[in-house]
Amino acid sequence: MKHKKGFIFDLDGVIVDTAKYHFLAWKDLANSIGVNFTHDQNEQLKGVSRVKSLEKILAWGNVKISDEKFQELMDEKNEDYLHYINKMDKSEILPDVPRVLDFLIHNNQPIALGSASKNARTILEQVDLLDKFDAIVDGTNVSRAKPDPEVFLVAADLIGAKPKHCIVFEDSLAGIEAANTANMISIGIGHKDILKEADYNFTDFTEMDADFLKKLINK
Repeated sequence: MKHKKGFIFDLDGVIVDTAKYHFLAWKDLANSIGVNFTHDQNEQLKGVSRVKSLEKILAWGNVKISDEKFQELMDEKNEDYLHYINKMDKSEILPDVPRVLDFLIHNNQPIALGSASKNARTILEQVDLLDKFDAIVDGTNVSRAKPDPEVFLVAADLIGAKPKHCIVFEDSLAGIEAANTANMISIGIGHKDILKEADYNFTDFTEMDADFLKKLINK
């Protein structure tokens, strides 16, 4: 009998590349308040909540605004972002993600999403992957952002897996730190030199063969 683990996937940069849309939306916002916004700064917002992201942008530009304006900007950013993601389709799923999901499903492994995005369900519906997940934990279900491990611990609980039996796929430093803090196996998807704290590293899922997945299940 195969071992049952818990497989938890981040969304942005792991399943789909919505980072480019976050960048465009944050850049539009930053420019509107006179703050220059770079790709390097955008990297620092990966895995970070919308509130914390806006706080960082304001700090970078040394800009002070009212609480009312803060909420207004967050709403504008989300509307801008939604405009982009509402045009998404299956073509935007990152390489070999469906293969990996189907392999885990075929081997009766529970799968959860653990994302800071409050639009996670919308995105999964747009790319027709919603039914692949046994549980979805997003920014509407948790109060503490990565690197706090809350999102992964809640996901593990929902799929009935102990943290030490969970495997997390992440593309951000904050996400890897959260997985490690939760005592889960962390797999970095992206640049190894950036995600060096991960237990395993892959550029993308095309490098992850069935034997490796079997090893994770049976470990």
